[in-house]
Amino acid sequence: MRYLPKSPTDREQMLREIGVKSIDDLFAPIPKEYRLNRDLAIPRQMAESEIIEWFRARAAENGTGYSMFLGAGAYNHYRPVAIDALISRGEWFTAYTPYQPEIAQGTLQAIFEFQTMVCELTGMEVANASMYDGSTGAAEALMMAVRLTGRGHTVVARSVHPEYREVIATYIQHQHMPFTEVGFGSDGRVDLKALEAAITDDTACVLVQSPNFFGTIEDIAALAEIAHKRGALLVVSIAEALSLGIVKPPAEADIVSMETQSFGVPLSYGGPYAGVIATKEKFIRQIPGRLVGETTDRNGKRGYVLTLSTREQHIRREKATSNICTNQALIALMVNIYMTVYGREGLKELAKQNLAKAAYARQQFGKNAKVLFEGAPRFNEFVVQTNEDATGISRRLNEKKIIGGLPLKKFYPELGNASLWCCTELNTREQIDAAAKEVR
Repeated sequence: MRYLPKSPTDREQMLREIGVKSIDDLFAPIPKEYRLNRDLAIPRQMAESEIIEWFRARAAENGTGYSMFLGAGAYNHYRPVAIDALISRGEWFTAYTPYQPEIAQGTLQAIFEFQTMVCELTGMEVANASMYDGSTGAAEALMMAVRLTGRGHTVVARSVHPEYREVIATYIQHQHMPFTEVGFGSDGRVDLKALEAAITDDTACVLVQSPNFFGTIEDIAALAEIAHKRGALLVVSIAEALSLGIVKPPAEADIVSMETQSFGVPLSYGGPYAGVIATKEKFIRQIPGRLVGETTDRNGKRGYVLTLSTREQHIRREKATSNICTNQALIALMVNIYMTVYGREGLKELAKQNLAKAAYARQQFGKNAKVLFEGAPRFNEFVVQTNEDATGISRRLNEKKIIGGLPLKKFYPELGNASLWCCTELNTREQIDAAAKEVR
């Protein structure tokens, strides 16, 4: 009964209890011109059978059978069916914040293993229990660097995802934390000379993305050397987590922020996803969010607890590292299951497939169009510059049931008719050939 509207008798009783005679008396303090004196203009109620039929009709309107070449921070990878089967178990699906370890050991162990695998992937020593997503994780990592160094200025590469940079600007706009953007060179990677010139004695950190927004893999060692020479930290953002199946982890970085959507999280129209921050153990007290640790109970048996929670809910606001209110426990569990299913060798093999398909696609697209930034290593994304407007190409491809690359004119007008394309293990040779024929 809790989801049903109140009956007239229920309403009368409620009105009596609060001492008014009618609904009109209840709303009397609101001026008449602001009150709605008619029924809402909404369709009549439906029977359960009618509702089901209505949703079936709406579902039939969705397009199916499309091949997808869209990436740019959200990637179309295969999801093993084991993920949904396991996360739908009641103990996972209904679990809330595990404040009481005695009744949440399963959730706590899953988060602990998630943290452990993230550390192995990124080459870092500690990782938190997850953030909201990659963009907020990047912003939180930047502010973490400011706290660690006591400096107020930051440098952000223009090859970082444009929407990540927008989130960062929103986070810091009222915190007196100016940031400078540095451009990219002809190979799509950070311009090292421009970076060196942008760093000052007040620079807390340099934030880069690798593979960056153009799909190019940055020289992390060179970037770390430049940042550390001036006492700044290096923060590396990773939007395509699967790249770590084959790309060397950014161990030279001080902080790694990563979006884990590629690991078994559905695209879901943009979320919810799960970000993560990993770092060196010496920086652990300033990591945002919370960490799960391993301990033993009074009988000497292994157990898990929330070890560190430097959040506003637990400590005074002025000492909190973040106002992030929770971790993405259910999404992190999907990631956990995915990494467990594939394992070390499986992730490596999957990354090789992505690498090979993207390399073949670049070759095919290069026959009719210009592939940009070819002078540097990359993973599964690449930029194509065409004579025709990229938006027009996308419309034509849609008619052939192909979702093309992301037009870049909005974010990088200097690149003209360029678009960002992505190939994953789900793109076949036939799909790539069909798309390449339309791009010129």
